Amino acid sequence: MSCTVAYLGPQGTFTEAALIRFAELGCIPGGTAELQPLAVTSPAEAIGAVLNPTNPSQQPPTRADYAVVAIENSVDGPVTPTFDALAAHPGAQIYHEIDIDVAFAIVVRTGRRLGDIRTFTTHPVAKPQVAQWLERNLPDATFIAATSNAAAAQMVAEGKADAAAAPLRAADIYHLDVIEHPVADVAGARTRFALIGPAGAPTPRTGNDRTSIMVTLPNEAGTLVGALQELATRGVDMSRIESRPTRTGLGTYRFHIDIVGHIDDAPVAEALRAIYLRAEKVEYLGSWPSCEQPRSPINLEEIHRAHEWTDNLRAGIR
Repeated sequence: MSCTVAYLGPQGTFTEAALIRFAELGCIPGGTAELQPLAVTSPAEAIGAVLNPTNPSQQPPTRADYAVVAIENSVDGPVTPTFDALAAHPGAQIYHEIDIDVAFAIVVRTGRRLGDIRTFTTHPVAKPQVAQWLERNLPDATFIAATSNAAAAQMVAEGKADAAAAPLRAADIYHLDVIEHPVADVAGARTRFALIGPAGAPTPRTGNDRTSIMVTLPNEAGTLVGALQELATRGVDMSRIESRPTRTGLGTYRFHIDIVGHIDDAPVAEALRAIYLRAEKVEYLGSWPSCEQPRSPINLEEIHRAHEWTDNLRAGIR
């Protein structure tokens, strides 16, 4: 049975490379043999194809079993359109993540050289990753934003821009020349991608996991500190926190919090329950295997001994 997966297209993006890697790792049912990629133009459209699909009789249909989206870049930080898309689609859940090396090729139409370039395009998230190269080589080029890095290559092929920063594979797909590769202002830059599906049972615990929540707190003094203390007092490590406006009024925010551990870890579950009691709204985004090196592991044996101790106290045993 085929599995349709939406991704930021067109063909040749880093997101497509992440999609293929997820399939190769067995994270997508059916693997590469049953994979049906669905190219879309934004993270919101990708997640929407899973949570709010259009009528399948429409052409082309936008109905998908999963979505692959970028969530964080080591140079430019969080991919805010993805976080906003998650907030706009309650019920979305993350099941897996991977990191991919990111380096760009500068691509042009056949026969073009640096001196011929007047306009330059890439995805806005990619631009800061090649900013130094642009300053050295194309300081006067006019920037044109593209919906993806592969779409930028396609724009060059169609004559809508003179040059693009794109994945190397996009040069082959769109029959472009490469004038420089690899280009990356920060060597070893990586982007993290998430595999998203509808709400369900979380991916089984591995011992090196990540849990993510979206939290909206009362707009009162100390509410964020209080929520974070629920993690700290239980020895639960927070690996990332981002704020995004709720768009309901000035000064109101929702917080995206990544936690080290799995909801099946007792301290994580207890912390989530405590945050739930403090919050106006909590959206659970899932627990899944982390692709980072293990950090601050939770000692389940020690937790088991602590539960035994309190159970004995209830039974009058010292």
